[in-house]
Amino acid sequence: MAGEVRPDAAHPDASRPDDWDAHWAQYDAGAARNPAQRWRHRLLLQALAPAGAPAPVRLLDVGSGQGDFAALARRAWPAADILGLELSQTGCRLAAAKVPDAAFRAVDLLAGAVPEPDRAGRATHAVCSEVLEHVDDPAALLRAAGAWMAPGCRLVVTVPGGPMSAFDRHIGHRRHFAPADLSALLDAAGFAVERADGAGFPFFNLYRMVVIARGRRLVADVASGGDAPVSPLAGLVMDLFGRLFALNPSTGRLGWQVTAVARKR
Repeated sequence: MAGEVRPDAAHPDASRPDDWDAHWAQYDAGAARNPAQRWRHRLLLQALAPAGAPAPVRLLDVGSGQGDFAALARRAWPAADILGLELSQTGCRLAAAKVPDAAFRAVDLLAGAVPEPDRAGRATHAVCSEVLEHVDDPAALLRAAGAWMAPGCRLVVTVPGGPMSAFDRHIGHRRHFAPADLSALLDAAGFAVERADGAGFPFFNLYRMVVIARGRRLVADVASGGDAPVSPLAGLVMDLFGRLFALNPSTGRLGWQVTAVARKR
């Protein structure tokens, strides 16, 4: 995560601030196995550099987490200069181990962080994936991140849509979005929106229904799992959804994975 988040009485875990150092220390292995994350990352790659478009030269990852997308981007674009902005020191440490030739900076975008002079206004491409739902002022976070982007920088954003699960609330989701919500947010933050869609119908929606049905039992499963091997049944389910996600269209109206492509004005 690349923005400070504050407790919100609207969800059950509002009594504590979100602790992203603890989050990434606990969930790093599980996130890497998550079929939804792997599918989402493929959407990001496709949207960042569609067929015939230039590859990223300087790629900014806003909310770079523990570096899984940065590692994928490095394999896709070996020559790209990659910079990750992340609130968590633990996330930066894990990411740097995965992508040693990228740069990761622990910054709080909602507390006035600014780029170093050689990084200001430089990024040609940027992603902000599964970040905005965690902050109380997502427009402010996007405006702050824009200081690292060049005019015309291609920005790809993903946020969750559809209902929240107990696990979503546990990890600090403030809200979920419809495509029109995300489009309006990007426009207000100074970006020209090319498209905003709901991807993933029907199989991503089905996956999310399973997560929602699992309720707070999923919180306990993840919290107790640590680095233990995934159970055979859980592994089978994840592998099945991983294959089904390949059949999802990358754009649409009904999917609960909301994506947008925009340019910095």
